[in-house]
This record gives sequence, C-alpha cells and structure tokens, in this order.
Amino acid sequence: MHKFYVSVTQIDYVAKKNRVEITSRIFIDDLNKVLEKKYNKKIHLASNREIPEAKDLVKSYLKEKMSVSINNKPVEMQFLSTEIDNDVLICYLKVSFSEKITTFGFENSILTEMFSDQQNLLHTDINDEKSSYLLTNSERTAFLKF
Repeated sequence: MHKFYVSVTQIDYVAKKNRVEITSRIFIDDLNKVLEKKYNKKIHLASNREIPEAKDLVKSYLKEKMSVSINNKPVEMQFLSTEIDNDVLICYLKVSFSEKITTFGFENSILTEMFSDQQNLLHTDINDEKSSYLLTNSERTAFLKF
C-alpha cells in the first residue's frame, strides 16, 4: 500500500494528427476502491478475476471525472484503451480537434470523492508551450490561454 494519493495526466496537442492525446496514470488499488464503492461490486482491475465490464466502468468513471474544453467549448473525449504498468493503470484518451487552440480547460477530480488528499498532476504540451498544474479536491480545473 502506498501512503500518498496521486495521478499523473499528460496532455499533448498533436497538430499534424488533428488531435489532443491524453494519457492518465492512476494507481490500480485506489481506482479499484473507488469503482467498487461507486458501482457496489468487486471489479478486480488488472487481475485474473477482473470482471468483464471493468473497462466500461473505467471508461464511464473517467468520462464523469475528467472533462476538456477547447476554445471555451466542451469537447468529447474518446476513450481508447488501458495498459498496466506494475501497480498503475495507464488510460489513453483523445480529442479530435483541427482548429487553432486559443484556450484549453481541463477538469480532473479522479479519486477525490474517496481520498481528500488526492493530488492529480497535469502536464501539458499545447502549441509548443509546456505547463504543469497540481489539481486537488478544492482546485480541480486548469485553464490555459494562448
């Protein structure tokens, strides 16, 4: 068991692919606890007992807890896949977007409903500008202007 609660999200705007790529790293044990409480069932993420609908539950949870707005308009994130790296679940998402980005907002409240000291680190590389933010239970949104 780890004694700190953190997730790390990397967001990159890849202009030549007309998309924003989002990669989120979340501790599996913490995500399991939150999903089990939320959906009232044992999920067993990343184990040989993982339930068949686990990926759909992760997808629904991320859609509820993370949101993106570009140029002051909400945009839909598309869930792509997950990957396991030791005790971390890596989640891959994307937003198709081909216009010039003038503003970018990102809200992340992953795991904050269970862990009040949860910290969600955000690193961005948009329009060749790199930034980092610390999102918490009380400060859930980062907003960038270009």
